[in-house]
Amino acid sequence: MIEKMTRYNFILLGGEEAQFLADLRELGVVDITRSRKPVDERSTNLLLDAESLREAITFLEKQDFPMVAPLPVKAENLAQETFNLETRLAEVSEQLAEARKQVEERKPWGTFDKKALDDLARQGYKVRWYRVAKKKFSEAWASDVPLQVIQDDGSTVWFVTVSDDPEYAFPLPELPAPENDYHKPEAEIHDLEREEMEIQGHLMGLKEQLPDMERRCAATLADLDVYLAGKSGEAAVDGYITLLEGFAPVEEEDRLTKAFDGMDMLWFKAKAKTEDNPPIELKGNWFTRMFTVLTDMYGRPQYNGFDPTPYIAVFFLLFFSFCMGDAGYGLLLIIIGFLLKKVKSFADMAPLVVTLGIGTTVIGFFFHTFFSMDLLEWQCIPDGLKKIMLPSKIAGYDGTMVLALVVGIIHLCLAMVVKAINTTKNNGFVNSLGTWGWTLLIVGGVIVGGIALTGVLDKAVTKWIIIVLGVLSGAGIFLLNDIHRNPLLNIGSGLWETYNTVTGLLGDVLSYLRLYALGLAGAMLGFAFNSIGQMALGDGSSIVGWVGFILIVIIGHTLNLAMCALGAFVHPLRLNFLEFFKNSGYETSSRNYIPLQKSNNNQ
Repeated sequence: MIEKMTRYNFILLGGEEAQFLADLRELGVVDITRSRKPVDERSTNLLLDAESLREAITFLEKQDFPMVAPLPVKAENLAQETFNLETRLAEVSEQLAEARKQVEERKPWGTFDKKALDDLARQGYKVRWYRVAKKKFSEAWASDVPLQVIQDDGSTVWFVTVSDDPEYAFPLPELPAPENDYHKPEAEIHDLEREEMEIQGHLMGLKEQLPDMERRCAATLADLDVYLAGKSGEAAVDGYITLLEGFAPVEEEDRLTKAFDGMDMLWFKAKAKTEDNPPIELKGNWFTRMFTVLTDMYGRPQYNGFDPTPYIAVFFLLFFSFCMGDAGYGLLLIIIGFLLKKVKSFADMAPLVVTLGIGTTVIGFFFHTFFSMDLLEWQCIPDGLKKIMLPSKIAGYDGTMVLALVVGIIHLCLAMVVKAINTTKNNGFVNSLGTWGWTLLIVGGVIVGGIALTGVLDKAVTKWIIIVLGVLSGAGIFLLNDIHRNPLLNIGSGLWETYNTVTGLLGDVLSYLRLYALGLAGAMLGFAFNSIGQMALGDGSSIVGWVGFILIVIIGHTLNLAMCALGAFVHPLRLNFLEFFKNSGYETSSRNYIPLQKSNNNQ
């Protein structure tokens, strides 16, 4: 599967690049490209405008006041208006917090006349304010000094004392006298909450203009890009501006957004598109990852294409096993694979070798071949197992040859289905009718033909199915291969494509005979070494004969294994890279995903 990417654009001023790249290496997932442009007053102003818009957009995207109706905003500079409202909202929030704190502190004291308290102070009487847990409050205090309980909520007691003795002591810490009662901060809260809702309404109104702000931001960046392109050949006045473009998997977006927000630079993100030429990262399970190295030999797919690795994984394994076709060689490959795990430089290839060995062992057993010996002749093999082995003849033809052609036809049909699906995904169904016409004709014909051979369908039913397939596919091939083109041109194009497809498809099918030929050649050569060794052994009474037999068999099968493995590697690759890729419409990308990492020296 092709990993979906997010595109990031970064704009850095001079001196910031080294630290930023170091931060990217710490993140370890961003594939980066960069360029440097001279910066002057004009580019700086454009950069600041874009940065202001981006900051405003980021702030507005986070605002959500579902109970507040949007209010209209009339401002030429939306970014500046957003900044002003953001600043005022922070001030109002701070003032609200302070007012609520004052209400909480003053409300237990109730309503009092500040003027009367001031008159008492002028007469020499001082009012002192106290708060104490009820369990510590003593009624006896009232006999020592005039005392008035103001509030008792069951757990705390608020009270005041009045005394003309400036030196009198009380066994509790005195609280600061409230500046006034709670009514004034309550009124302030009402006014501030109304202003807060008004600000939030204007912010929601600005949020409705986000598409326009994003267009303005994109236009400003486009102007900056055009201006820098024209200035690229001039000497820098104030320094250089660094433009960076990076790509990272979509699943990393949240982590990277949080990290980039904490960095002092201007950045943007967008969903990667094919025209952005994003780097290609392939992800799969433990099985398909082993075969990614084979995909890379040809080239990774385009961003809007399909990942061929799952198909290569299945069919390369099958074709390799066909070409080897010997259960004994498969066991040797498994042993070699486990030994490669101990060699550091080849350890990564060990799982693939073991997997190919397992496939070869299974197919070799199915072909009833073990070190070029026929397992059907072994008495120790149960008859039940012999029944599942490939028969020597199928419909009068060599069984291995017939099976190779059948597998090849399936491989090509799968390629056509993949091409039709991918073409539809990229171009739409209507613009893919020509491709579907060929897919319906060939794949549908193969399926109908295969079912007809089993005798399940009546001949009359088969005839009508073929007629319907022919009509539908013919319409797609000759009349609707390009609905925007003259029908006569479509017919001519369809005829030319028919000639190329028929001649090319026949050659493609016959190419799969190499699977049969390579397997047969390896088996015959191994059989020859076995025969020569048997001749050297004679009747088995001579030690020299046994030594000769062992040497001939070991050396012979070692050489045969090496030659078979080479052929079994090259030719299945060819069948995947040429026959499958050609019929599936596979196209490669020029860029692999190589993120900056701590151990990556690509800076």
